[in-house]
Amino acid sequence: MLTHYDYIIVGAGSAGCALANRLSASGEHTVLLLEAGGKDSHPMVHIPLGFAFTMKNPEFSWCYKSEPEPHMNNRRIDQPRGKLLGGSSSINGMVYIRGQREDYDYWAELGNKNWSYDDLLPIFKRCEHNTDGASKFHGSDGKLWVDNVGDKYALADMYIQAATESGIPANDDFNGANQEGAGFYQVNIRNGLRQSTAKTYLKPAMERENLTVITGALASRITFKDRQANGLQYTHNGKSQYVRCHREVILCGGTVNSPQLLELSGVGNPAILQQHGIKVHTALNGVGENLQDHLTVNTQRSFMGLKTFYEDSRPLAMLVTFAKLAFQRKGMLVHPASQVGVFFKTDSAESRPDAQIHFTPAAGTQDENGRMITVPGTTATVCYLRPKSRGSVHIRSNNPNDAPALLHNYLAEEHDRKKMIAAVRKTRAIFEAPVFNEHRREELVPGPEVQSDEEILEFIRNTGESVYHPVGTCKMGNDPMAVVDDKLKVHGIDGLRVADASIMPTIPSGNTNATAVLIGERCADFILGENGAA
Repeated sequence: MLTHYDYIIVGAGSAGCALANRLSASGEHTVLLLEAGGKDSHPMVHIPLGFAFTMKNPEFSWCYKSEPEPHMNNRRIDQPRGKLLGGSSSINGMVYIRGQREDYDYWAELGNKNWSYDDLLPIFKRCEHNTDGASKFHGSDGKLWVDNVGDKYALADMYIQAATESGIPANDDFNGANQEGAGFYQVNIRNGLRQSTAKTYLKPAMERENLTVITGALASRITFKDRQANGLQYTHNGKSQYVRCHREVILCGGTVNSPQLLELSGVGNPAILQQHGIKVHTALNGVGENLQDHLTVNTQRSFMGLKTFYEDSRPLAMLVTFAKLAFQRKGMLVHPASQVGVFFKTDSAESRPDAQIHFTPAAGTQDENGRMITVPGTTATVCYLRPKSRGSVHIRSNNPNDAPALLHNYLAEEHDRKKMIAAVRKTRAIFEAPVFNEHRREELVPGPEVQSDEEILEFIRNTGESVYHPVGTCKMGNDPMAVVDDKLKVHGIDGLRVADASIMPTIPSGNTNATAVLIGERCADFILGENGAA
């Protein structure tokens, strides 16, 4: 192993793997990729439905919990983040959504040059290997595998019909001309196996002599010479290590870990740093602020005479389920977290969809260990897409082993409370559509006793969870709370960038993994372009 590299990347997640692939491709640059977690070799990482096992397992996830949420009856909300090669792309639900044109056009309106939808669409296409082929909106030559849901349950088609009967149009491409509607998601699954960025971007690059990947390496501090980032301290196998950097250090640790490392390194709000005995290198009050996430609420309904995951997960049926996986790469275990999506307007006055449903032909409860147990029924979980509430992520101490304090501040804004109530009402109404008349039975969650706005809001406070889309804690921009500029360079420091979901100024309208991959690719374009090697 070398003692110095051209580029040091911290975090082998969705963005970090894409960036490592691109920076090492020419063979001209030495690249070090550090990952605090382990390898992605466990079979449950690759079985799509294995996310139910890995997401809250400390072997694969940071298993963060928020501080008591003041507007959620002081509940602590789970926030799993990937802690292995591939990062959260190795434990997520594999749903491929980019968001809406207006999301990115707004980033550009904030002063971030070349971040509009028209600027980014060619990059989304370049990233994508869509099995439906190339088109105006899709690419077929990229590394990120995008496929259609296979082996569908009849309930999935019925739910799409129920949505259309409820006044929502059908949509066969949420990443095309218009996001609004009901249809099947596209997913990062190939031949029944998860397609994380570790598999699609990193594994092919690991054969290159100029790329070094170290797992089990926890970054503890960025080092500086005057205003230039020049190295990194980390621990590996219990020993402190130091590695120097000739060109740039790039943080790809994600929305929780990137601001944590900045603060540990003396970059952030001076009051917070001084509280923990950290010398201030660069005062940036926005580090760790602007946290945004999608709060989701489950509605569950039971049906008679329609197959769900429950029937396929009974002991004898599981023998068939495992056989389908082993020999056909089909069956329940190859499904993503959600087969069917619905994007709808909570109010007809809205100009574009502002709520999203993830539907799956399964219902479940958690056992005492937090593991999901299936019960007869189906689930439609709904989130409001553009919350106004903002939270934060900040260090608790100067020890990198201490998890930072995470506060989402869900439902702090009255706007969000009203939108979530409307979204829950619409989601419940879809289950009342005529297509289900012969099969519909009782509502399991929230239950018929929950009807008024006040009762629905209390239900949301008591049961709402994260959809695991945290963004924004190192936001891109040029205002006083911005952390990076539109080339992802940390303000006031040379040779240091952040490239992950933390740089998003506002949360996209949908799942965030596709955009995180794009950010890694975008960062590579900036770096290689500046060095004349793009």
